Amino acid sequence: MIRRPTIEDVIKKRRERAITSRGYLALLVRVAVLVLVIWLVLTQCFLICQSKGQDMFPAVKDGDLCVIFRTGLMKLMRDRFSAGDIVAYRIDGERHFGRVVAIAGDSVQIDTSGSVTVNGVTEGGEIQFPTYTRGDLLNITNVRSNTVYVLGDYRTQAVDSRDYGSIPLAQVEGKVLSILRRRGL
Repeated sequence: MIRRPTIEDVIKKRRERAITSRGYLALLVRVAVLVLVIWLVLTQCFLICQSKGQDMFPAVKDGDLCVIFRTGLMKLMRDRFSAGDIVAYRIDGERHFGRVVAIAGDSVQIDTSGSVTVNGVTEGGEIQFPTYTRGDLLNITNVRSNTVYVLGDYRTQAVDSRDYGSIPLAQVEGKVLSILRRRGL
């Protein structure tokens, strides 16, 4: 003999289905929020891109993946560019990488022997390639406000502020935080 469900059994089953449906809906909302947060972080806070060219050799090699802290977020966190930072910037729609040599208010001098002087102090450190002016003239630049002066590490081949002048901060995409070597992937 088949037992007919009572009204309490029907109500209990419907309540269980409603609770299960709410659980799935809550899970779907959480997944959507997580996807939105990941999208925001990867598109508005950070940028992951591949480097092209040898302008920053050996610090950044052709094909390396770079994780970039976007300029907009840097402004929110009151972070600023400083000499020695590796940055990504766009000129004529093309992405370039370079090292900040001077910021607004600094004076940069590149003499014909390849010596770079910022505010009267000769650049030293890990630059392995000599710096040359474009032509036979002494190159003196006073960096304007809201710009940075950028040079590539591979100075004999790099296209940088010697060609474009000081780079406006609006064209700087951000500061390179991490480099993932292509051979390490």
